[in-house]
Amino acid sequence: MSDAVNTDETWIRRYHPSPEASSVLVCLPHAGGAASFYFPVSGMTPPSVEVLAIQLPGRQDRRGEPGVESIAELADRVVAALRPWTGLPVALFGHSMGATVAFEVARRLDRSGTALLGLFASGRPAPSVLRAAGAQRRSDEWLLAEVRRLGGTHAQVLGDEEFVRAILPALRSDYRALDTYRYLPGPRLSCPILALRGEEDPKVNLEEARAWRDHTAAGFELRTFPGDHFYLVHHATEVIGLVVDRMRGALESQRV
Repeated sequence: MSDAVNTDETWIRRYHPSPEASSVLVCLPHAGGAASFYFPVSGMTPPSVEVLAIQLPGRQDRRGEPGVESIAELADRVVAALRPWTGLPVALFGHSMGATVAFEVARRLDRSGTALLGLFASGRPAPSVLRAAGAQRRSDEWLLAEVRRLGGTHAQVLGDEEFVRAILPALRSDYRALDTYRYLPGPRLSCPILALRGEEDPKVNLEEARAWRDHTAAGFELRTFPGDHFYLVHHATEVIGLVVDRMRGALESQRV
């Protein structure tokens, strides 16, 4: 089935196409991040899972495009790009900002009747948790210091002036989208939610991660790993194994 799908090369990256896939895993990046963050993830999944890494505007090969400064608009546009893939059961994985976008994408897919296998929300408080805003108004120096503090980009790379100039517009648009996001109450997701976090993550504490349980009418699970906000880099094999296992279980349940 995968061979027959016309992929949206603007929004979707298929690093390891799986023509025999029976399900789809959509991966959404963190603030300032890019689809390539999920290249290793794509290589770790079995052929039964088609990994679609989402490339947001304003970064890498899309850096000439203006960023999208609304979570709702991002979700709408991602859903439009995914439409050709919704004939297969879909799971969503989002890290940090990507978890919030993944949640809004899941809500839209749920309303349209798409078969959802699960939402994997990594490194992000639940949407209903109110957080302090204002990052978008901070200086360039503050934004870069925040990226360094979270450990998502190697410090030597951030010393490259050309690279810094390239990522700042995307960072600013992403933080603006996060600052202006407001959760609107609605039906709970019909699929399970697995929340994941690093034990020392300054961006999400235990209770904020547990609050994801309020957003599903199906099962909820929380897993904590050693590490900080980017624990995923060091525990990718374990995390992807967990994701694939939960997707497989959900797929089997749907077939019964």
